[in-house]
Amino acid sequence: MKAHDIMVREVYKVMEYDTVRTVIEKFIKYRISGLPVVNDHNEIVAYISDGDIMRYIGKRKDYYVDNFYYSFVIKDDLEDFQEREQRLLGLNVMEIAKRKSVTVDWNENIEDIAALLGNRQIKKVPVVRNGVLVGIISRGDIIRHAFKSMI
Repeated sequence: MKAHDIMVREVYKVMEYDTVRTVIEKFIKYRISGLPVVNDHNEIVAYISDGDIMRYIGKRKDYYVDNFYYSFVIKDDLEDFQEREQRLLGLNVMEIAKRKSVTVDWNENIEDIAALLGNRQIKKVPVVRNGVLVGIISRGDIIRHAFKSMI
């Protein structure tokens, strides 16, 4: 079984020139926690998750993820949550999105995708064909497919 056999083809996404406000609106509207960020050619340039939002509005300014150092400049340590929240809404998505997005090819084996999701501890992965976003696969999609005979 291949990625294209079970992927969801209607992918919620944001454009690289969108604001974080657009991201949060989609998170709320579609009850999702992450979105691929694409350019005008529908190529993935980044990925933004609810974790990226939490890191920005939290008090901590500096952190490490996968051996990469990230730092957000906060004007005033006394700045409150609501001020950070409001500033966040106006930021360009690329200011806080992860530029190194994990993707899988549309012809990838489902078993390999399951291993990737488990080992990397990620919830979903965008599917690309010739570098263009064509779908998305979540942990739930794989579980539903693998155990459909139980339903």
